[in-house]
Amino acid sequence: MAGDTERWVVAIGGNALADPHDPRDLARQAEHAEPLAAAFAGLLAEGKRLVLVHGNGPQVGARLLQNEAATATVPPSPLHICVAETQGQTGHVLSLALARALRARGIALPVACVVTHVIVERETPQDATKPVGLVYAEEEAHRLAAERGWQVARVPGGWRRVVPSPRPATVLEQPAIDALLAAGACVVAGGGGGIPLIEDAGGLSAVEAVVDKDYTAQRIATAIGARCLVFLTDVEGVALSFGGAQQQFLSAMTIADAHEHATRGEFAPGSMEPKVEAAIDFLEAGGEEARIASVSVAASALAGRGGTEITR
Repeated sequence: MAGDTERWVVAIGGNALADPHDPRDLARQAEHAEPLAAAFAGLLAEGKRLVLVHGNGPQVGARLLQNEAATATVPPSPLHICVAETQGQTGHVLSLALARALRARGIALPVACVVTHVIVERETPQDATKPVGLVYAEEEAHRLAAERGWQVARVPGGWRRVVPSPRPATVLEQPAIDALLAAGACVVAGGGGGIPLIEDAGGLSAVEAVVDKDYTAQRIATAIGARCLVFLTDVEGVALSFGGAQQQFLSAMTIADAHEHATRGEFAPGSMEPKVEAAIDFLEAGGEEARIASVSVAASALAGRGGTEITR
């Protein structure tokens, strides 16, 4: 697609708006959103259509902390409710920042935040490997597991609840996203990867799981016929030997290169691996360009500079 119908999807790491190691930084999300919104407004000013997909790691982590702190007063919210709440929270912050940035440019363009559900395959207890929430002592972890039906696992420093992290098969609100884009809106959707649902004879049911937002971004990008899919994260791009003495960041990589590097275990699970895999899936499904770059250079990345470009 070209001209004023060209569509882009940008996936923003949840850490871009709040430091996961400092819960107090949640109060500065609006401040952190301003430079991002300015970069996105520049893209929209060029006539492009845009869908923003955001992570929610720090936000849902804080919500789970609030759950624990208030357990004696109110029942804790299920994980899928926490995902829904943080979709609204983070979507509000991004939408408002973007509305302000557009107004500053004199652009009258609606911004819509869509609380998004994704249908996933039914998981088993053995699929629960994604840690969420607090670190507990072993005895406390097993007590909570018995009381609340959790799966728990040993992690550095103690024990944590673990949940499945299934891939999204269908984005339930995809028709709504399509309609909003067609009407000229900028859409915030798929927050935190979406609220996971399973579909069976009884209909749709929410499940306790965490969906990686990078895979959901790819699903949305492919569905809307996006030309470009950009992942904004907390490192400058894809690296070989990441964190080691021989670390080497790549400015470009083909699908074949990516498969070769993945075979050697270069991409960390739950971190760079889903971004690279989602980029490959997007390109193989017909997308033209994918890029992984630091959120600190968002404007440059959206202009095709910086980070790692992945091509067919």
